[in-house]
Amino acid sequence: MNEITITVKYDNDNPTVSGRELHAALMIDTPYHKWFPRMCEYGFAEGIDFNSDKNVRVQIEGSRSVSREVTDHQLTIDMAKELCMIQRTEIGKRCREYFLNLEKQWNSPDAVMARALQIADQKLELAKQQNGSLIETTAVQAKQIEEMKPKATYCDMVLQSAGLMPITTIAKDYGKSAKWLNKWLHEHGIQYKLGKVWLLYQKYADRGYVKSKTFTVLDENGDSIAKPNTQWTQRGRMFIYEQLKKEGILPLIEQDDS
Repeated sequence: MNEITITVKYDNDNPTVSGRELHAALMIDTPYHKWFPRMCEYGFAEGIDFNSDKNVRVQIEGSRSVSREVTDHQLTIDMAKELCMIQRTEIGKRCREYFLNLEKQWNSPDAVMARALQIADQKLELAKQQNGSLIETTAVQAKQIEEMKPKATYCDMVLQSAGLMPITTIAKDYGKSAKWLNKWLHEHGIQYKLGKVWLLYQKYADRGYVKSKTFTVLDENGDSIAKPNTQWTQRGRMFIYEQLKKEGILPLIEQDDS
């Protein structure tokens, strides 16, 4: 089980954490710019529970590494703990325990006396140095463990992914075509075709496996027309994996492991 490490800022004796870093630690699928306003609906207020931190540069991984400026938020530890509970997940529980342990250290008699005697800076700096050393050691150990681990499973790959995927991309995981996979799903009573669009049968329609996206294209006369398209969520991707596995059909990554 990976150790949770969330950076804590100690400005003005008020520990805070980055909203984006917590969002990543909680493994939230919803993009941060949509997730954070939704969380604020639980009654969190700017200036009390969090402060905006604009023009933060983040690294975007893709065909090439680029960075862009976004808005982050510095959250109080109390808000961070409540967000962890709201998620109702195992990782949320672990992150909350992380913050509870941090609070115990922050409110210990030694720490309180240190701040009262104006020597908190020295102790906190020492703690940061020790924490940095531990993080470095943990990073080295994690890298060694990673090198010793067997090749990642398909489930690992799905858990690291986010967003919607076309059936073509999922089919390529198995070395198959979209036509083959659509036909297989149809033959196994999972989806049917309406016009040119594949739709799930009612048994599976409300399980969050797919979402419909509409694209605008030009017809032969140059007029814009709306074209619906069904795309699969990561939950749906795992559903397909489980159904194919029952038939002994494995993704390429697991065929290699075999």
